[in-house]
Amino acid sequence: MTKIATRATRRASQLVTIQTVAERAGVSAMTVSNVLNNRPYVREETRHAVITAARELGYTPNLAARSLASAATLRVGLFTRDLNSGFLSSILSGALEETSERGVQLVMRRFRTFEPEEIVAAADALRATGIGAIIAPPPCCEVVADRCDPATFPLPMVAISPGDDLPDMAGVRLDDRAAAREMTAYLLSLGHRRIGFIRIGAGLLADKTRYEGYCKALAAAGIPIDEELVVAAALSYESGLAAAQTLLSLSPPPTAIFASNDEIAAAVVSVAHRRGIDVPRDLSVAGFDDGPLALKIWPPLTTIRQPVADMAAVAARRAIEIMTVGRPAAMITYLDHQLIVRESTAAPA
Repeated sequence: MTKIATRATRRASQLVTIQTVAERAGVSAMTVSNVLNNRPYVREETRHAVITAARELGYTPNLAARSLASAATLRVGLFTRDLNSGFLSSILSGALEETSERGVQLVMRRFRTFEPEEIVAAADALRATGIGAIIAPPPCCEVVADRCDPATFPLPMVAISPGDDLPDMAGVRLDDRAAAREMTAYLLSLGHRRIGFIRIGAGLLADKTRYEGYCKALAAAGIPIDEELVVAAALSYESGLAAAQTLLSLSPPPTAIFASNDEIAAAVVSVAHRRGIDVPRDLSVAGFDDGPLALKIWPPLTTIRQPVADMAAVAARRAIEIMTVGRPAAMITYLDHQLIVRESTAAPA
């Protein structure tokens, strides 16, 4: 009698599936899976509802099926803009190297615009194909953190090089404030006092944090902020041309210009050449990123080295940890920046 009852109980428990638990708890099957695998980004009340429903139904996970699933290839999504810049190419390179070494498949999704609804729909679609987590640079990760709820977003996301810490989202970044402050302090140490700064705008957090670093360095040197020396550009070489024209048309012009990325800095060097301004004798130019472009222009660019490929690799590692362990080793991982001095900067004439 006992054996028959045990077998009957086992058969009954096998009829209870994740979908059954999801219906009892009033959530999706994916949410149930996230709770049972102890993954983050699930609200406590939701977690409690799922656990309660599983206990009431006597649900026992199918360990054989779970083992089989864990043996399947893990898949990580990468959300980016069009890959037409050195920054984004470095992200792809770092992410591919890390996932390839770990036998994980990387699936890329490109966006022209970053509307929250479009991002959520894309994440939903990728989840349905077996993607377990997403890695993303700005603006995607910052849009999700600011305009979506990471706790209810279809998939866990790891930010690559966000301009600041993002609430409730794992990320890999450098200290943008400290890096911009160090570059500005270096230009001050050369003797520059009229230092132009080109912001990157576009609602990015790095626009704010790098500008704050610039301001802090000037304040430490007792130099008031001259708003005339601060202009905005987009993340493109073309917008950098217009910003450079504005700064170099001032009277007197700045003796140094610190641009928030290398593409804009390269545009500044180009405008200076067209105007017959010698770099660095008449104008020092500095950038941020240290991508391939920094060594391709003349003179080679003094810049902040941001280990973009390494950040993408670590972000991919964190995404894999979320899928396999349920929680990344660290929510925010900081990598070191480096001030790279080349021929585009010198003491003012």
